[in-house]
Amino acid sequence: MNPKPDTKVQLTEEKETLLATLYGRAVDSRAKKPILGDTTAADTVRRLDYDFGKLRMGPGDAAGVALRARQLDVWTARFLAAHDEATVVHLGCGLDTRVHRLAPGPGVRWYDVDYPEVMELRATLYPEYAERAGYATIASSVTDPAWPARLPADRPAMIVAEGLLMYLTEEDGTTLLRRLMAHVPGGELAFDAFSRFAIRTQWLNRVVVNAGATLHWGTDAAGVVALSPELEIVENISALEIPGIEKLPTAYRTAARLTALLPGVRDMARMYRCRF
Repeated sequence: MNPKPDTKVQLTEEKETLLATLYGRAVDSRAKKPILGDTTAADTVRRLDYDFGKLRMGPGDAAGVALRARQLDVWTARFLAAHDEATVVHLGCGLDTRVHRLAPGPGVRWYDVDYPEVMELRATLYPEYAERAGYATIASSVTDPAWPARLPADRPAMIVAEGLLMYLTEEDGTTLLRRLMAHVPGGELAFDAFSRFAIRTQWLNRVVVNAGATLHWGTDAAGVVALSPELEIVENISALEIPGIEKLPTAYRTAARLTALLPGVRDMARMYRCRF
């Protein structure tokens, strides 16, 4: 018999959307052949007093969440394999357990950044993370100009943003990324982004609508490159063509293959790995 949820959740607007990605990872972990296999996500969902049923997260939706998370895991792990004394900055970390999944070595400094109320919830759910060597949390809006000063300025950095940048304004998002790139000697930037078309049609995005959130920033490869003359896109992948998409249930896989033939739809959500 499962225990009753013991942690009340009180998040609003864009903060509430982190529960959808958490639930997607949980649903994936219960699949016969999970993509990410984040069992901690399933344990966390059981502990939260929240109506996850209203998210209407199907197996295909969950697989999409897991594929995105896994791709960012792959890119981050690859960077850490080449830089054993790096900094990882996980922007808008929500309730993600990437630091646990990747288990970085002792030379890595890892910073999870999110709003104070989100970090308070993380501390309740994952108290053991506070004991992890090299791990720190920063309770702040990512757009606050003060917090980046807490990051090491003499190490290569992997900056990761998952399901975040589209909720920022273009001015706030570009200022944030430029500020971080200027603070460190170099590194990589990995994130997912929506197109301008996706922003205009956000009323179709069930997660955003249910949370009462608003999407702001839509961009493309040209907009990404414009962030800095020193920025180079190394990988640029449509969310409909992400490695592992063949593992989706047949109906979702077929729909992804067909919609990927439409350029406007194919480019609505893309993932970027950049070097600077």
